[in-house]
Amino acid sequence: MKRISLATLILIVAAALAAPALAAPVAPGISADEAMRVLKAGNARYVEGKPQHPHQDRARRALTAAQGQHPLATILTCSDSRVPAEIIFDQGIGDIFVVRVAGNVAATDEIASTEYAVDHLAVPVVMVLGHSQCGAVTAVIDNAKLPPNIASLVAPIKPAVDKAREANPQAAKDVLLKAAITDNVWQAIDDMLRQSPIIREKVRDNQVQAVGALYDLDSGQVQWLGPHPDQAKLVGAKKGAPAKSGKKGKKPKKSEE
Repeated sequence: MKRISLATLILIVAAALAAPALAAPVAPGISADEAMRVLKAGNARYVEGKPQHPHQDRARRALTAAQGQHPLATILTCSDSRVPAEIIFDQGIGDIFVVRVAGNVAATDEIASTEYAVDHLAVPVVMVLGHSQCGAVTAVIDNAKLPPNIASLVAPIKPAVDKAREANPQAAKDVLLKAAITDNVWQAIDDMLRQSPIIREKVRDNQVQAVGALYDLDSGQVQWLGPHPDQAKLVGAKKGAPAKSGKKGKKPKKSEE
């Protein structure tokens, strides 16, 4: 029988100890801030042309098949083939729960999928990711004649386009499109928070961070928009917070002369 050298034995033991750590999921237990840091770092690597392609090997497949998924975020983004979420954030199998639909609208199916992610998978971040040159938003701006199913699909985008027009009445089309794409991100978050008690309560109780972002097709860079400007109004008071009394205080009596 061949004798194994001490150096070889040390290498074998070290590899065995390191393997679980290398294959371990990013979540559960990851905070929203840490999840955002991972996503930002991944996009920075992608933009620089230095992706690491993590969690894309056989070990990762086996681990997630056996132990389930623990994604660090759910991302509602467009079906556009130029916006592949795992690639632009340099993530792998089991890292992102992706919901894709033309125009990144938040209608029943998209909201239900996001509810599953926050309620059953405990993701700490919900992101709506719009992108430059969005065809769905362009179609609404152009008031294009669309087949019935597509017209129904893009209907939730109309309030965003109307808002952009109101804010930019004399703007050129490219300026209007850019504004409408941003407003459409806010519109999707607005629809999600208004229509889903599950997501709304998770955000209100600081269990989930809901954020908007924009992806530039040319540069590959993600612009981070942060929470909805009206988030506090949309989610209401935090559980356990003292309610403000609606009763007006008594007026002080006038002093008698």
